[in-house]
Amino acid sequence: MTWKEKVHEVIYEADTKAGKAFDVALLIIILISLVLVILDSVDYISAEYHSLFLVFEWIITIFFTVEYILRVISIKKPKKYIFSFYGIVDFLSTIPLYISLIFASSGALLSLRALRLLRVFRVLKLVRFTGAGSRVSVALKKSLPKIFIFLYSVIIVSFIAGTIMYLVEGPEHGFTSIPRGIYWTIVTLTTVGFGDIHPVTPLGQFIATIIMLLGYGVIAVPTGIVTAEMTKENITRNTQVCYNCGEKEHSDKAEFCHNCGYNLNKPKNKEESKTVENED
Repeated sequence: MTWKEKVHEVIYEADTKAGKAFDVALLIIILISLVLVILDSVDYISAEYHSLFLVFEWIITIFFTVEYILRVISIKKPKKYIFSFYGIVDFLSTIPLYISLIFASSGALLSLRALRLLRVFRVLKLVRFTGAGSRVSVALKKSLPKIFIFLYSVIIVSFIAGTIMYLVEGPEHGFTSIPRGIYWTIVTLTTVGFGDIHPVTPLGQFIATIIMLLGYGVIAVPTGIVTAEMTKENITRNTQVCYNCGEKEHSDKAEFCHNCGYNLNKPKNKEESKTVENED
């Protein structure tokens, strides 16, 4: 493999020992960075150790800068990473310290470093978690239409019940408007129950009882929809990322990218290449 392909294998994948070691090291550095951000926000700690925090922050920022550059140059289509969700997160979480050098009044931008927390979700792609994580992701995507329809029904119920409660209870009992009644209905349906307003009349309390019972269904139905989809999804996936197109969703033991057909297990030396040719 070329040096770019080797770097790509280490940075983007966790199927190899080097890839796992890199992800673990990256996770540790991210957590250290977050601890520094949190401690630096405490006034009395920052006053005493600010200089030390700044030194560590520069070291971590330089590390993330090198990592970001390597991610860009080690992929065949850099734009796909640069404009991806995590590519933007990586960029935003790296630049604040550099901006603070240019604009002295931009200290508030350092809070963007907290975006590194989102990077934890990318490095937690160890093999034993990959299959379960993929199934949950696929199940959620397939469940979205059903969940949206269900939420639409809940919104309709909230509007109707909120209007009825406004008519039954009235302003003298805290239901000063229909939006206020809708607010109470949603709070009751979700079983939150702030208690800032509540029905007083017998009819209003009866309606509230029905809405409370419906609330348990509001919680249970989406969970059941996602669970049903998860039982249908039996595909497990690995952490291989296609060097050619950057596609991530590959089934276990896949040899070629399902998006562009690129060989995911490209021979690393001439002997392996000859073996593949002989087998063909």
